[in-house]
Amino acid sequence: MRYLERVDSAKPVSRIGLGTWQFGSREWGYGEAYSAQDAARIVARAVELGITLFDTAEAYGFGRSERILGEALAASGALETSFIATKLFPVFPIAQVVGRRGRASAQRLGVPSIDLYQVHQPNPIIRDGTTMAGMRVLQDAGTVAHVGVSNYSLSRWQQAEHELGRPVVSNQVQLSLAHAGPLEDLVPYAAANDRVVIAWSPLAKGLLSGRYDASHQPSGAVRRLDPLFLEANLQRAAVLLDALRDIAAAHDVTPAQVALAWLVHQPGVVAIPGASSVEQVEKNAQAADLRLTEVDVADLTAQARAFAPLSTLQAGRALVRRARPRAAAKV
Repeated sequence: MRYLERVDSAKPVSRIGLGTWQFGSREWGYGEAYSAQDAARIVARAVELGITLFDTAEAYGFGRSERILGEALAASGALETSFIATKLFPVFPIAQVVGRRGRASAQRLGVPSIDLYQVHQPNPIIRDGTTMAGMRVLQDAGTVAHVGVSNYSLSRWQQAEHELGRPVVSNQVQLSLAHAGPLEDLVPYAAANDRVVIAWSPLAKGLLSGRYDASHQPSGAVRRLDPLFLEANLQRAAVLLDALRDIAAAHDVTPAQVALAWLVHQPGVVAIPGASSVEQVEKNAQAADLRLTEVDVADLTAQARAFAPLSTLQAGRALVRRARPRAAAKV
């Protein structure tokens, strides 16, 4: 396992972490047995593999994910040595509310101090001055060690840091070969300023596993509702996925492992894939040690930047335009 060097923390931060949105949540369709049994086994194996970064949120299962993660880490004897990141539910995040929610998250996790407390989403009405005032109180009390944000633009990340008056050490954003936008601003900023970009959905909800294409679309609700899995976008992704498969074959690994290895090749980037099984967390952890060639990385980066998925609205308009000539011909 490789570890990040740029977080000023007494605990090592693994370049591949474990995202736990699926713990206690119904959206992924894993069922109660997964939350009650499989989640603990996945966490235990992650600890054995050297994974130290575990990411959760107050919003995941309305606090259940935090409880399941905390209990699983305690059972594995790794609660004190793991770097635990959680997120503030972003509704009405004024200073007093931030304080209450931070303390409640620490209690659910079973820790005296949260290693990284993140604002889950930028609030469109409440600016970061009052939110960061609450974060500052939590830091001063020792309830929070590090402050981060999530889904922030570069300018708002910088503004949040100005309001906190201290480092906002990380920004957790959607980043993968299928969503490469942060390469243009957030990743360079993090690399130049000793900050971290945490990549959520690093496998683009399974698109980068290579399992799906225009003739084999996903059935689960989480994926079906994502415009990335529209037939038009699966067709557009074909070139990227072919490149991913070719590099995976050359290294005798899976496309998903190549996609994760590409991410942690980027300076200051860590990835937090979820895992539906012990086998999957094992494969994710192995990706941290996969060394891609410079040519591999350059090829994948070029393909990622070239991939331009349509939104649901854009795809609908394209279908209408294609249907019009056929309708006119029938007339």
